[in-house]
Amino acid sequence: MSTSTATLDPQLTARLRGAVRGDLVEPGDPAYDEARKVYNAMHDRRPAIIVRAADAGDVIAAVGLARDQGLPLAVRGGSHSVPGHGTCDDGVVLDLGGMRGIRVDPARRVAWVQGGCTWADVDHATHAFGLATTGGVVSTTGVGGLTTGGGMGHLARRCGLACDNLVAVDLVTADGTFVTCTDDQHSDLMWAVRGGGGNFGVVTSFAFRLHPIADVLGGPVFFPLDADVLRRYRELVAEADERLGAVFVVGLGPPVPFLPERWHGRPLCGVVACWSGPRDEDDRIRERVAALGPVLGRHLERIPYPLINTLFDELVPAGLYHYWKGSFTRGLPDGAVDALVEYGATTPSIQSVTVVFPIDGACHRVGPEETAFSYRDADYSIALSPTLTTREDCEARKDWVRAFHRALEPHSMEGGYVNFMDGDDQDRVQTNYRANYTRLKELKQRYDPGNLFRLNHNIAP
Repeated sequence: MSTSTATLDPQLTARLRGAVRGDLVEPGDPAYDEARKVYNAMHDRRPAIIVRAADAGDVIAAVGLARDQGLPLAVRGGSHSVPGHGTCDDGVVLDLGGMRGIRVDPARRVAWVQGGCTWADVDHATHAFGLATTGGVVSTTGVGGLTTGGGMGHLARRCGLACDNLVAVDLVTADGTFVTCTDDQHSDLMWAVRGGGGNFGVVTSFAFRLHPIADVLGGPVFFPLDADVLRRYRELVAEADERLGAVFVVGLGPPVPFLPERWHGRPLCGVVACWSGPRDEDDRIRERVAALGPVLGRHLERIPYPLINTLFDELVPAGLYHYWKGSFTRGLPDGAVDALVEYGATTPSIQSVTVVFPIDGACHRVGPEETAFSYRDADYSIALSPTLTTREDCEARKDWVRAFHRALEPHSMEGGYVNFMDGDDQDRVQTNYRANYTRLKELKQRYDPGNLFRLNHNIAP
């Protein structure tokens, strides 16, 4: 925990105040302690100044200040970065949270989304037109971090990753240049932001391709924690229509009314289904999911699409303590199944949910070199996390998740998903990008040779 109280030179602050429309928050201000908080309470940092940007001009000003003064620059969207990349000590926090405008073009099926939006914002705006795109499974997740890392969600098998649905971005580069990137202009940067994280600039707005999805058959179905359930699950995914999203979860029974009380707090597993196909096939989908094992409880109903991305919200609110690891797998090998069952049985808290995302289907129809996200031959992405209510408990359970990750390693691919990496995974960056790493490094040297954008899973120039 930091006790730093560094402040900017008052002349710099005055100059910045004259250049931005948004708010500036400094140490000593009444709003400072609240403004410096991030989603993962493990990170208690004290920036020299927080710039609450109102528009792209404010972003340019904040980037210029950090660059010219040699200060650390943390870019914050939804603030969900588990390694705490949305904050820093003694530097500039560029908070995009005030930039949450959205414009939907229903005829072209495109949504322009400002960089401070959350997926709840996007889902709400697009649902009014009966449209949707792949987004985060926790609605408070920021659009920027999830998308630039790749972007997994319930619609990935049908619609691809969030980054696959990007058609344009507005970007502020390290030298303060504002560029609009598409496949036809600044295409090198467009390629890089589709999975390369925040290494190349600040995205002030995204343009997403939308799909005609208004409501889904969605919700959880819980089963006893058993290897046979997982084996049937992998068969289900291998044969299922791509319109079926099927996120697998391992953890402790949540205190929900449709799960018998005797299972609350006990190890179990489940599928959060998301069928975006026709309503007249709902019963068939219910039966197919129920066939995975003895059903302990379920709440699988027709719901508006935005609702399915809120199902984890109450379980993991802001202010908890997290530590994450991630793996990719081809198929779901028996060894990985055994590890999920073994370590799932000792899950440390109800909030500590191990999540298995299927990323086949549409995700596989993009080549490994077409975007910075290269793991197009992975079938699953696994997120591991002890999530606790105190720092001490989270620190104490880091060994659990490290051992869990080691148990998965012999059955996993070499790298992992950058958005599931914690702060001590910097040595995995090159393997996380595989053959694309060399191209990414060349782009980093061209656009950010001073490594201004380094508070991320950094591709060093």
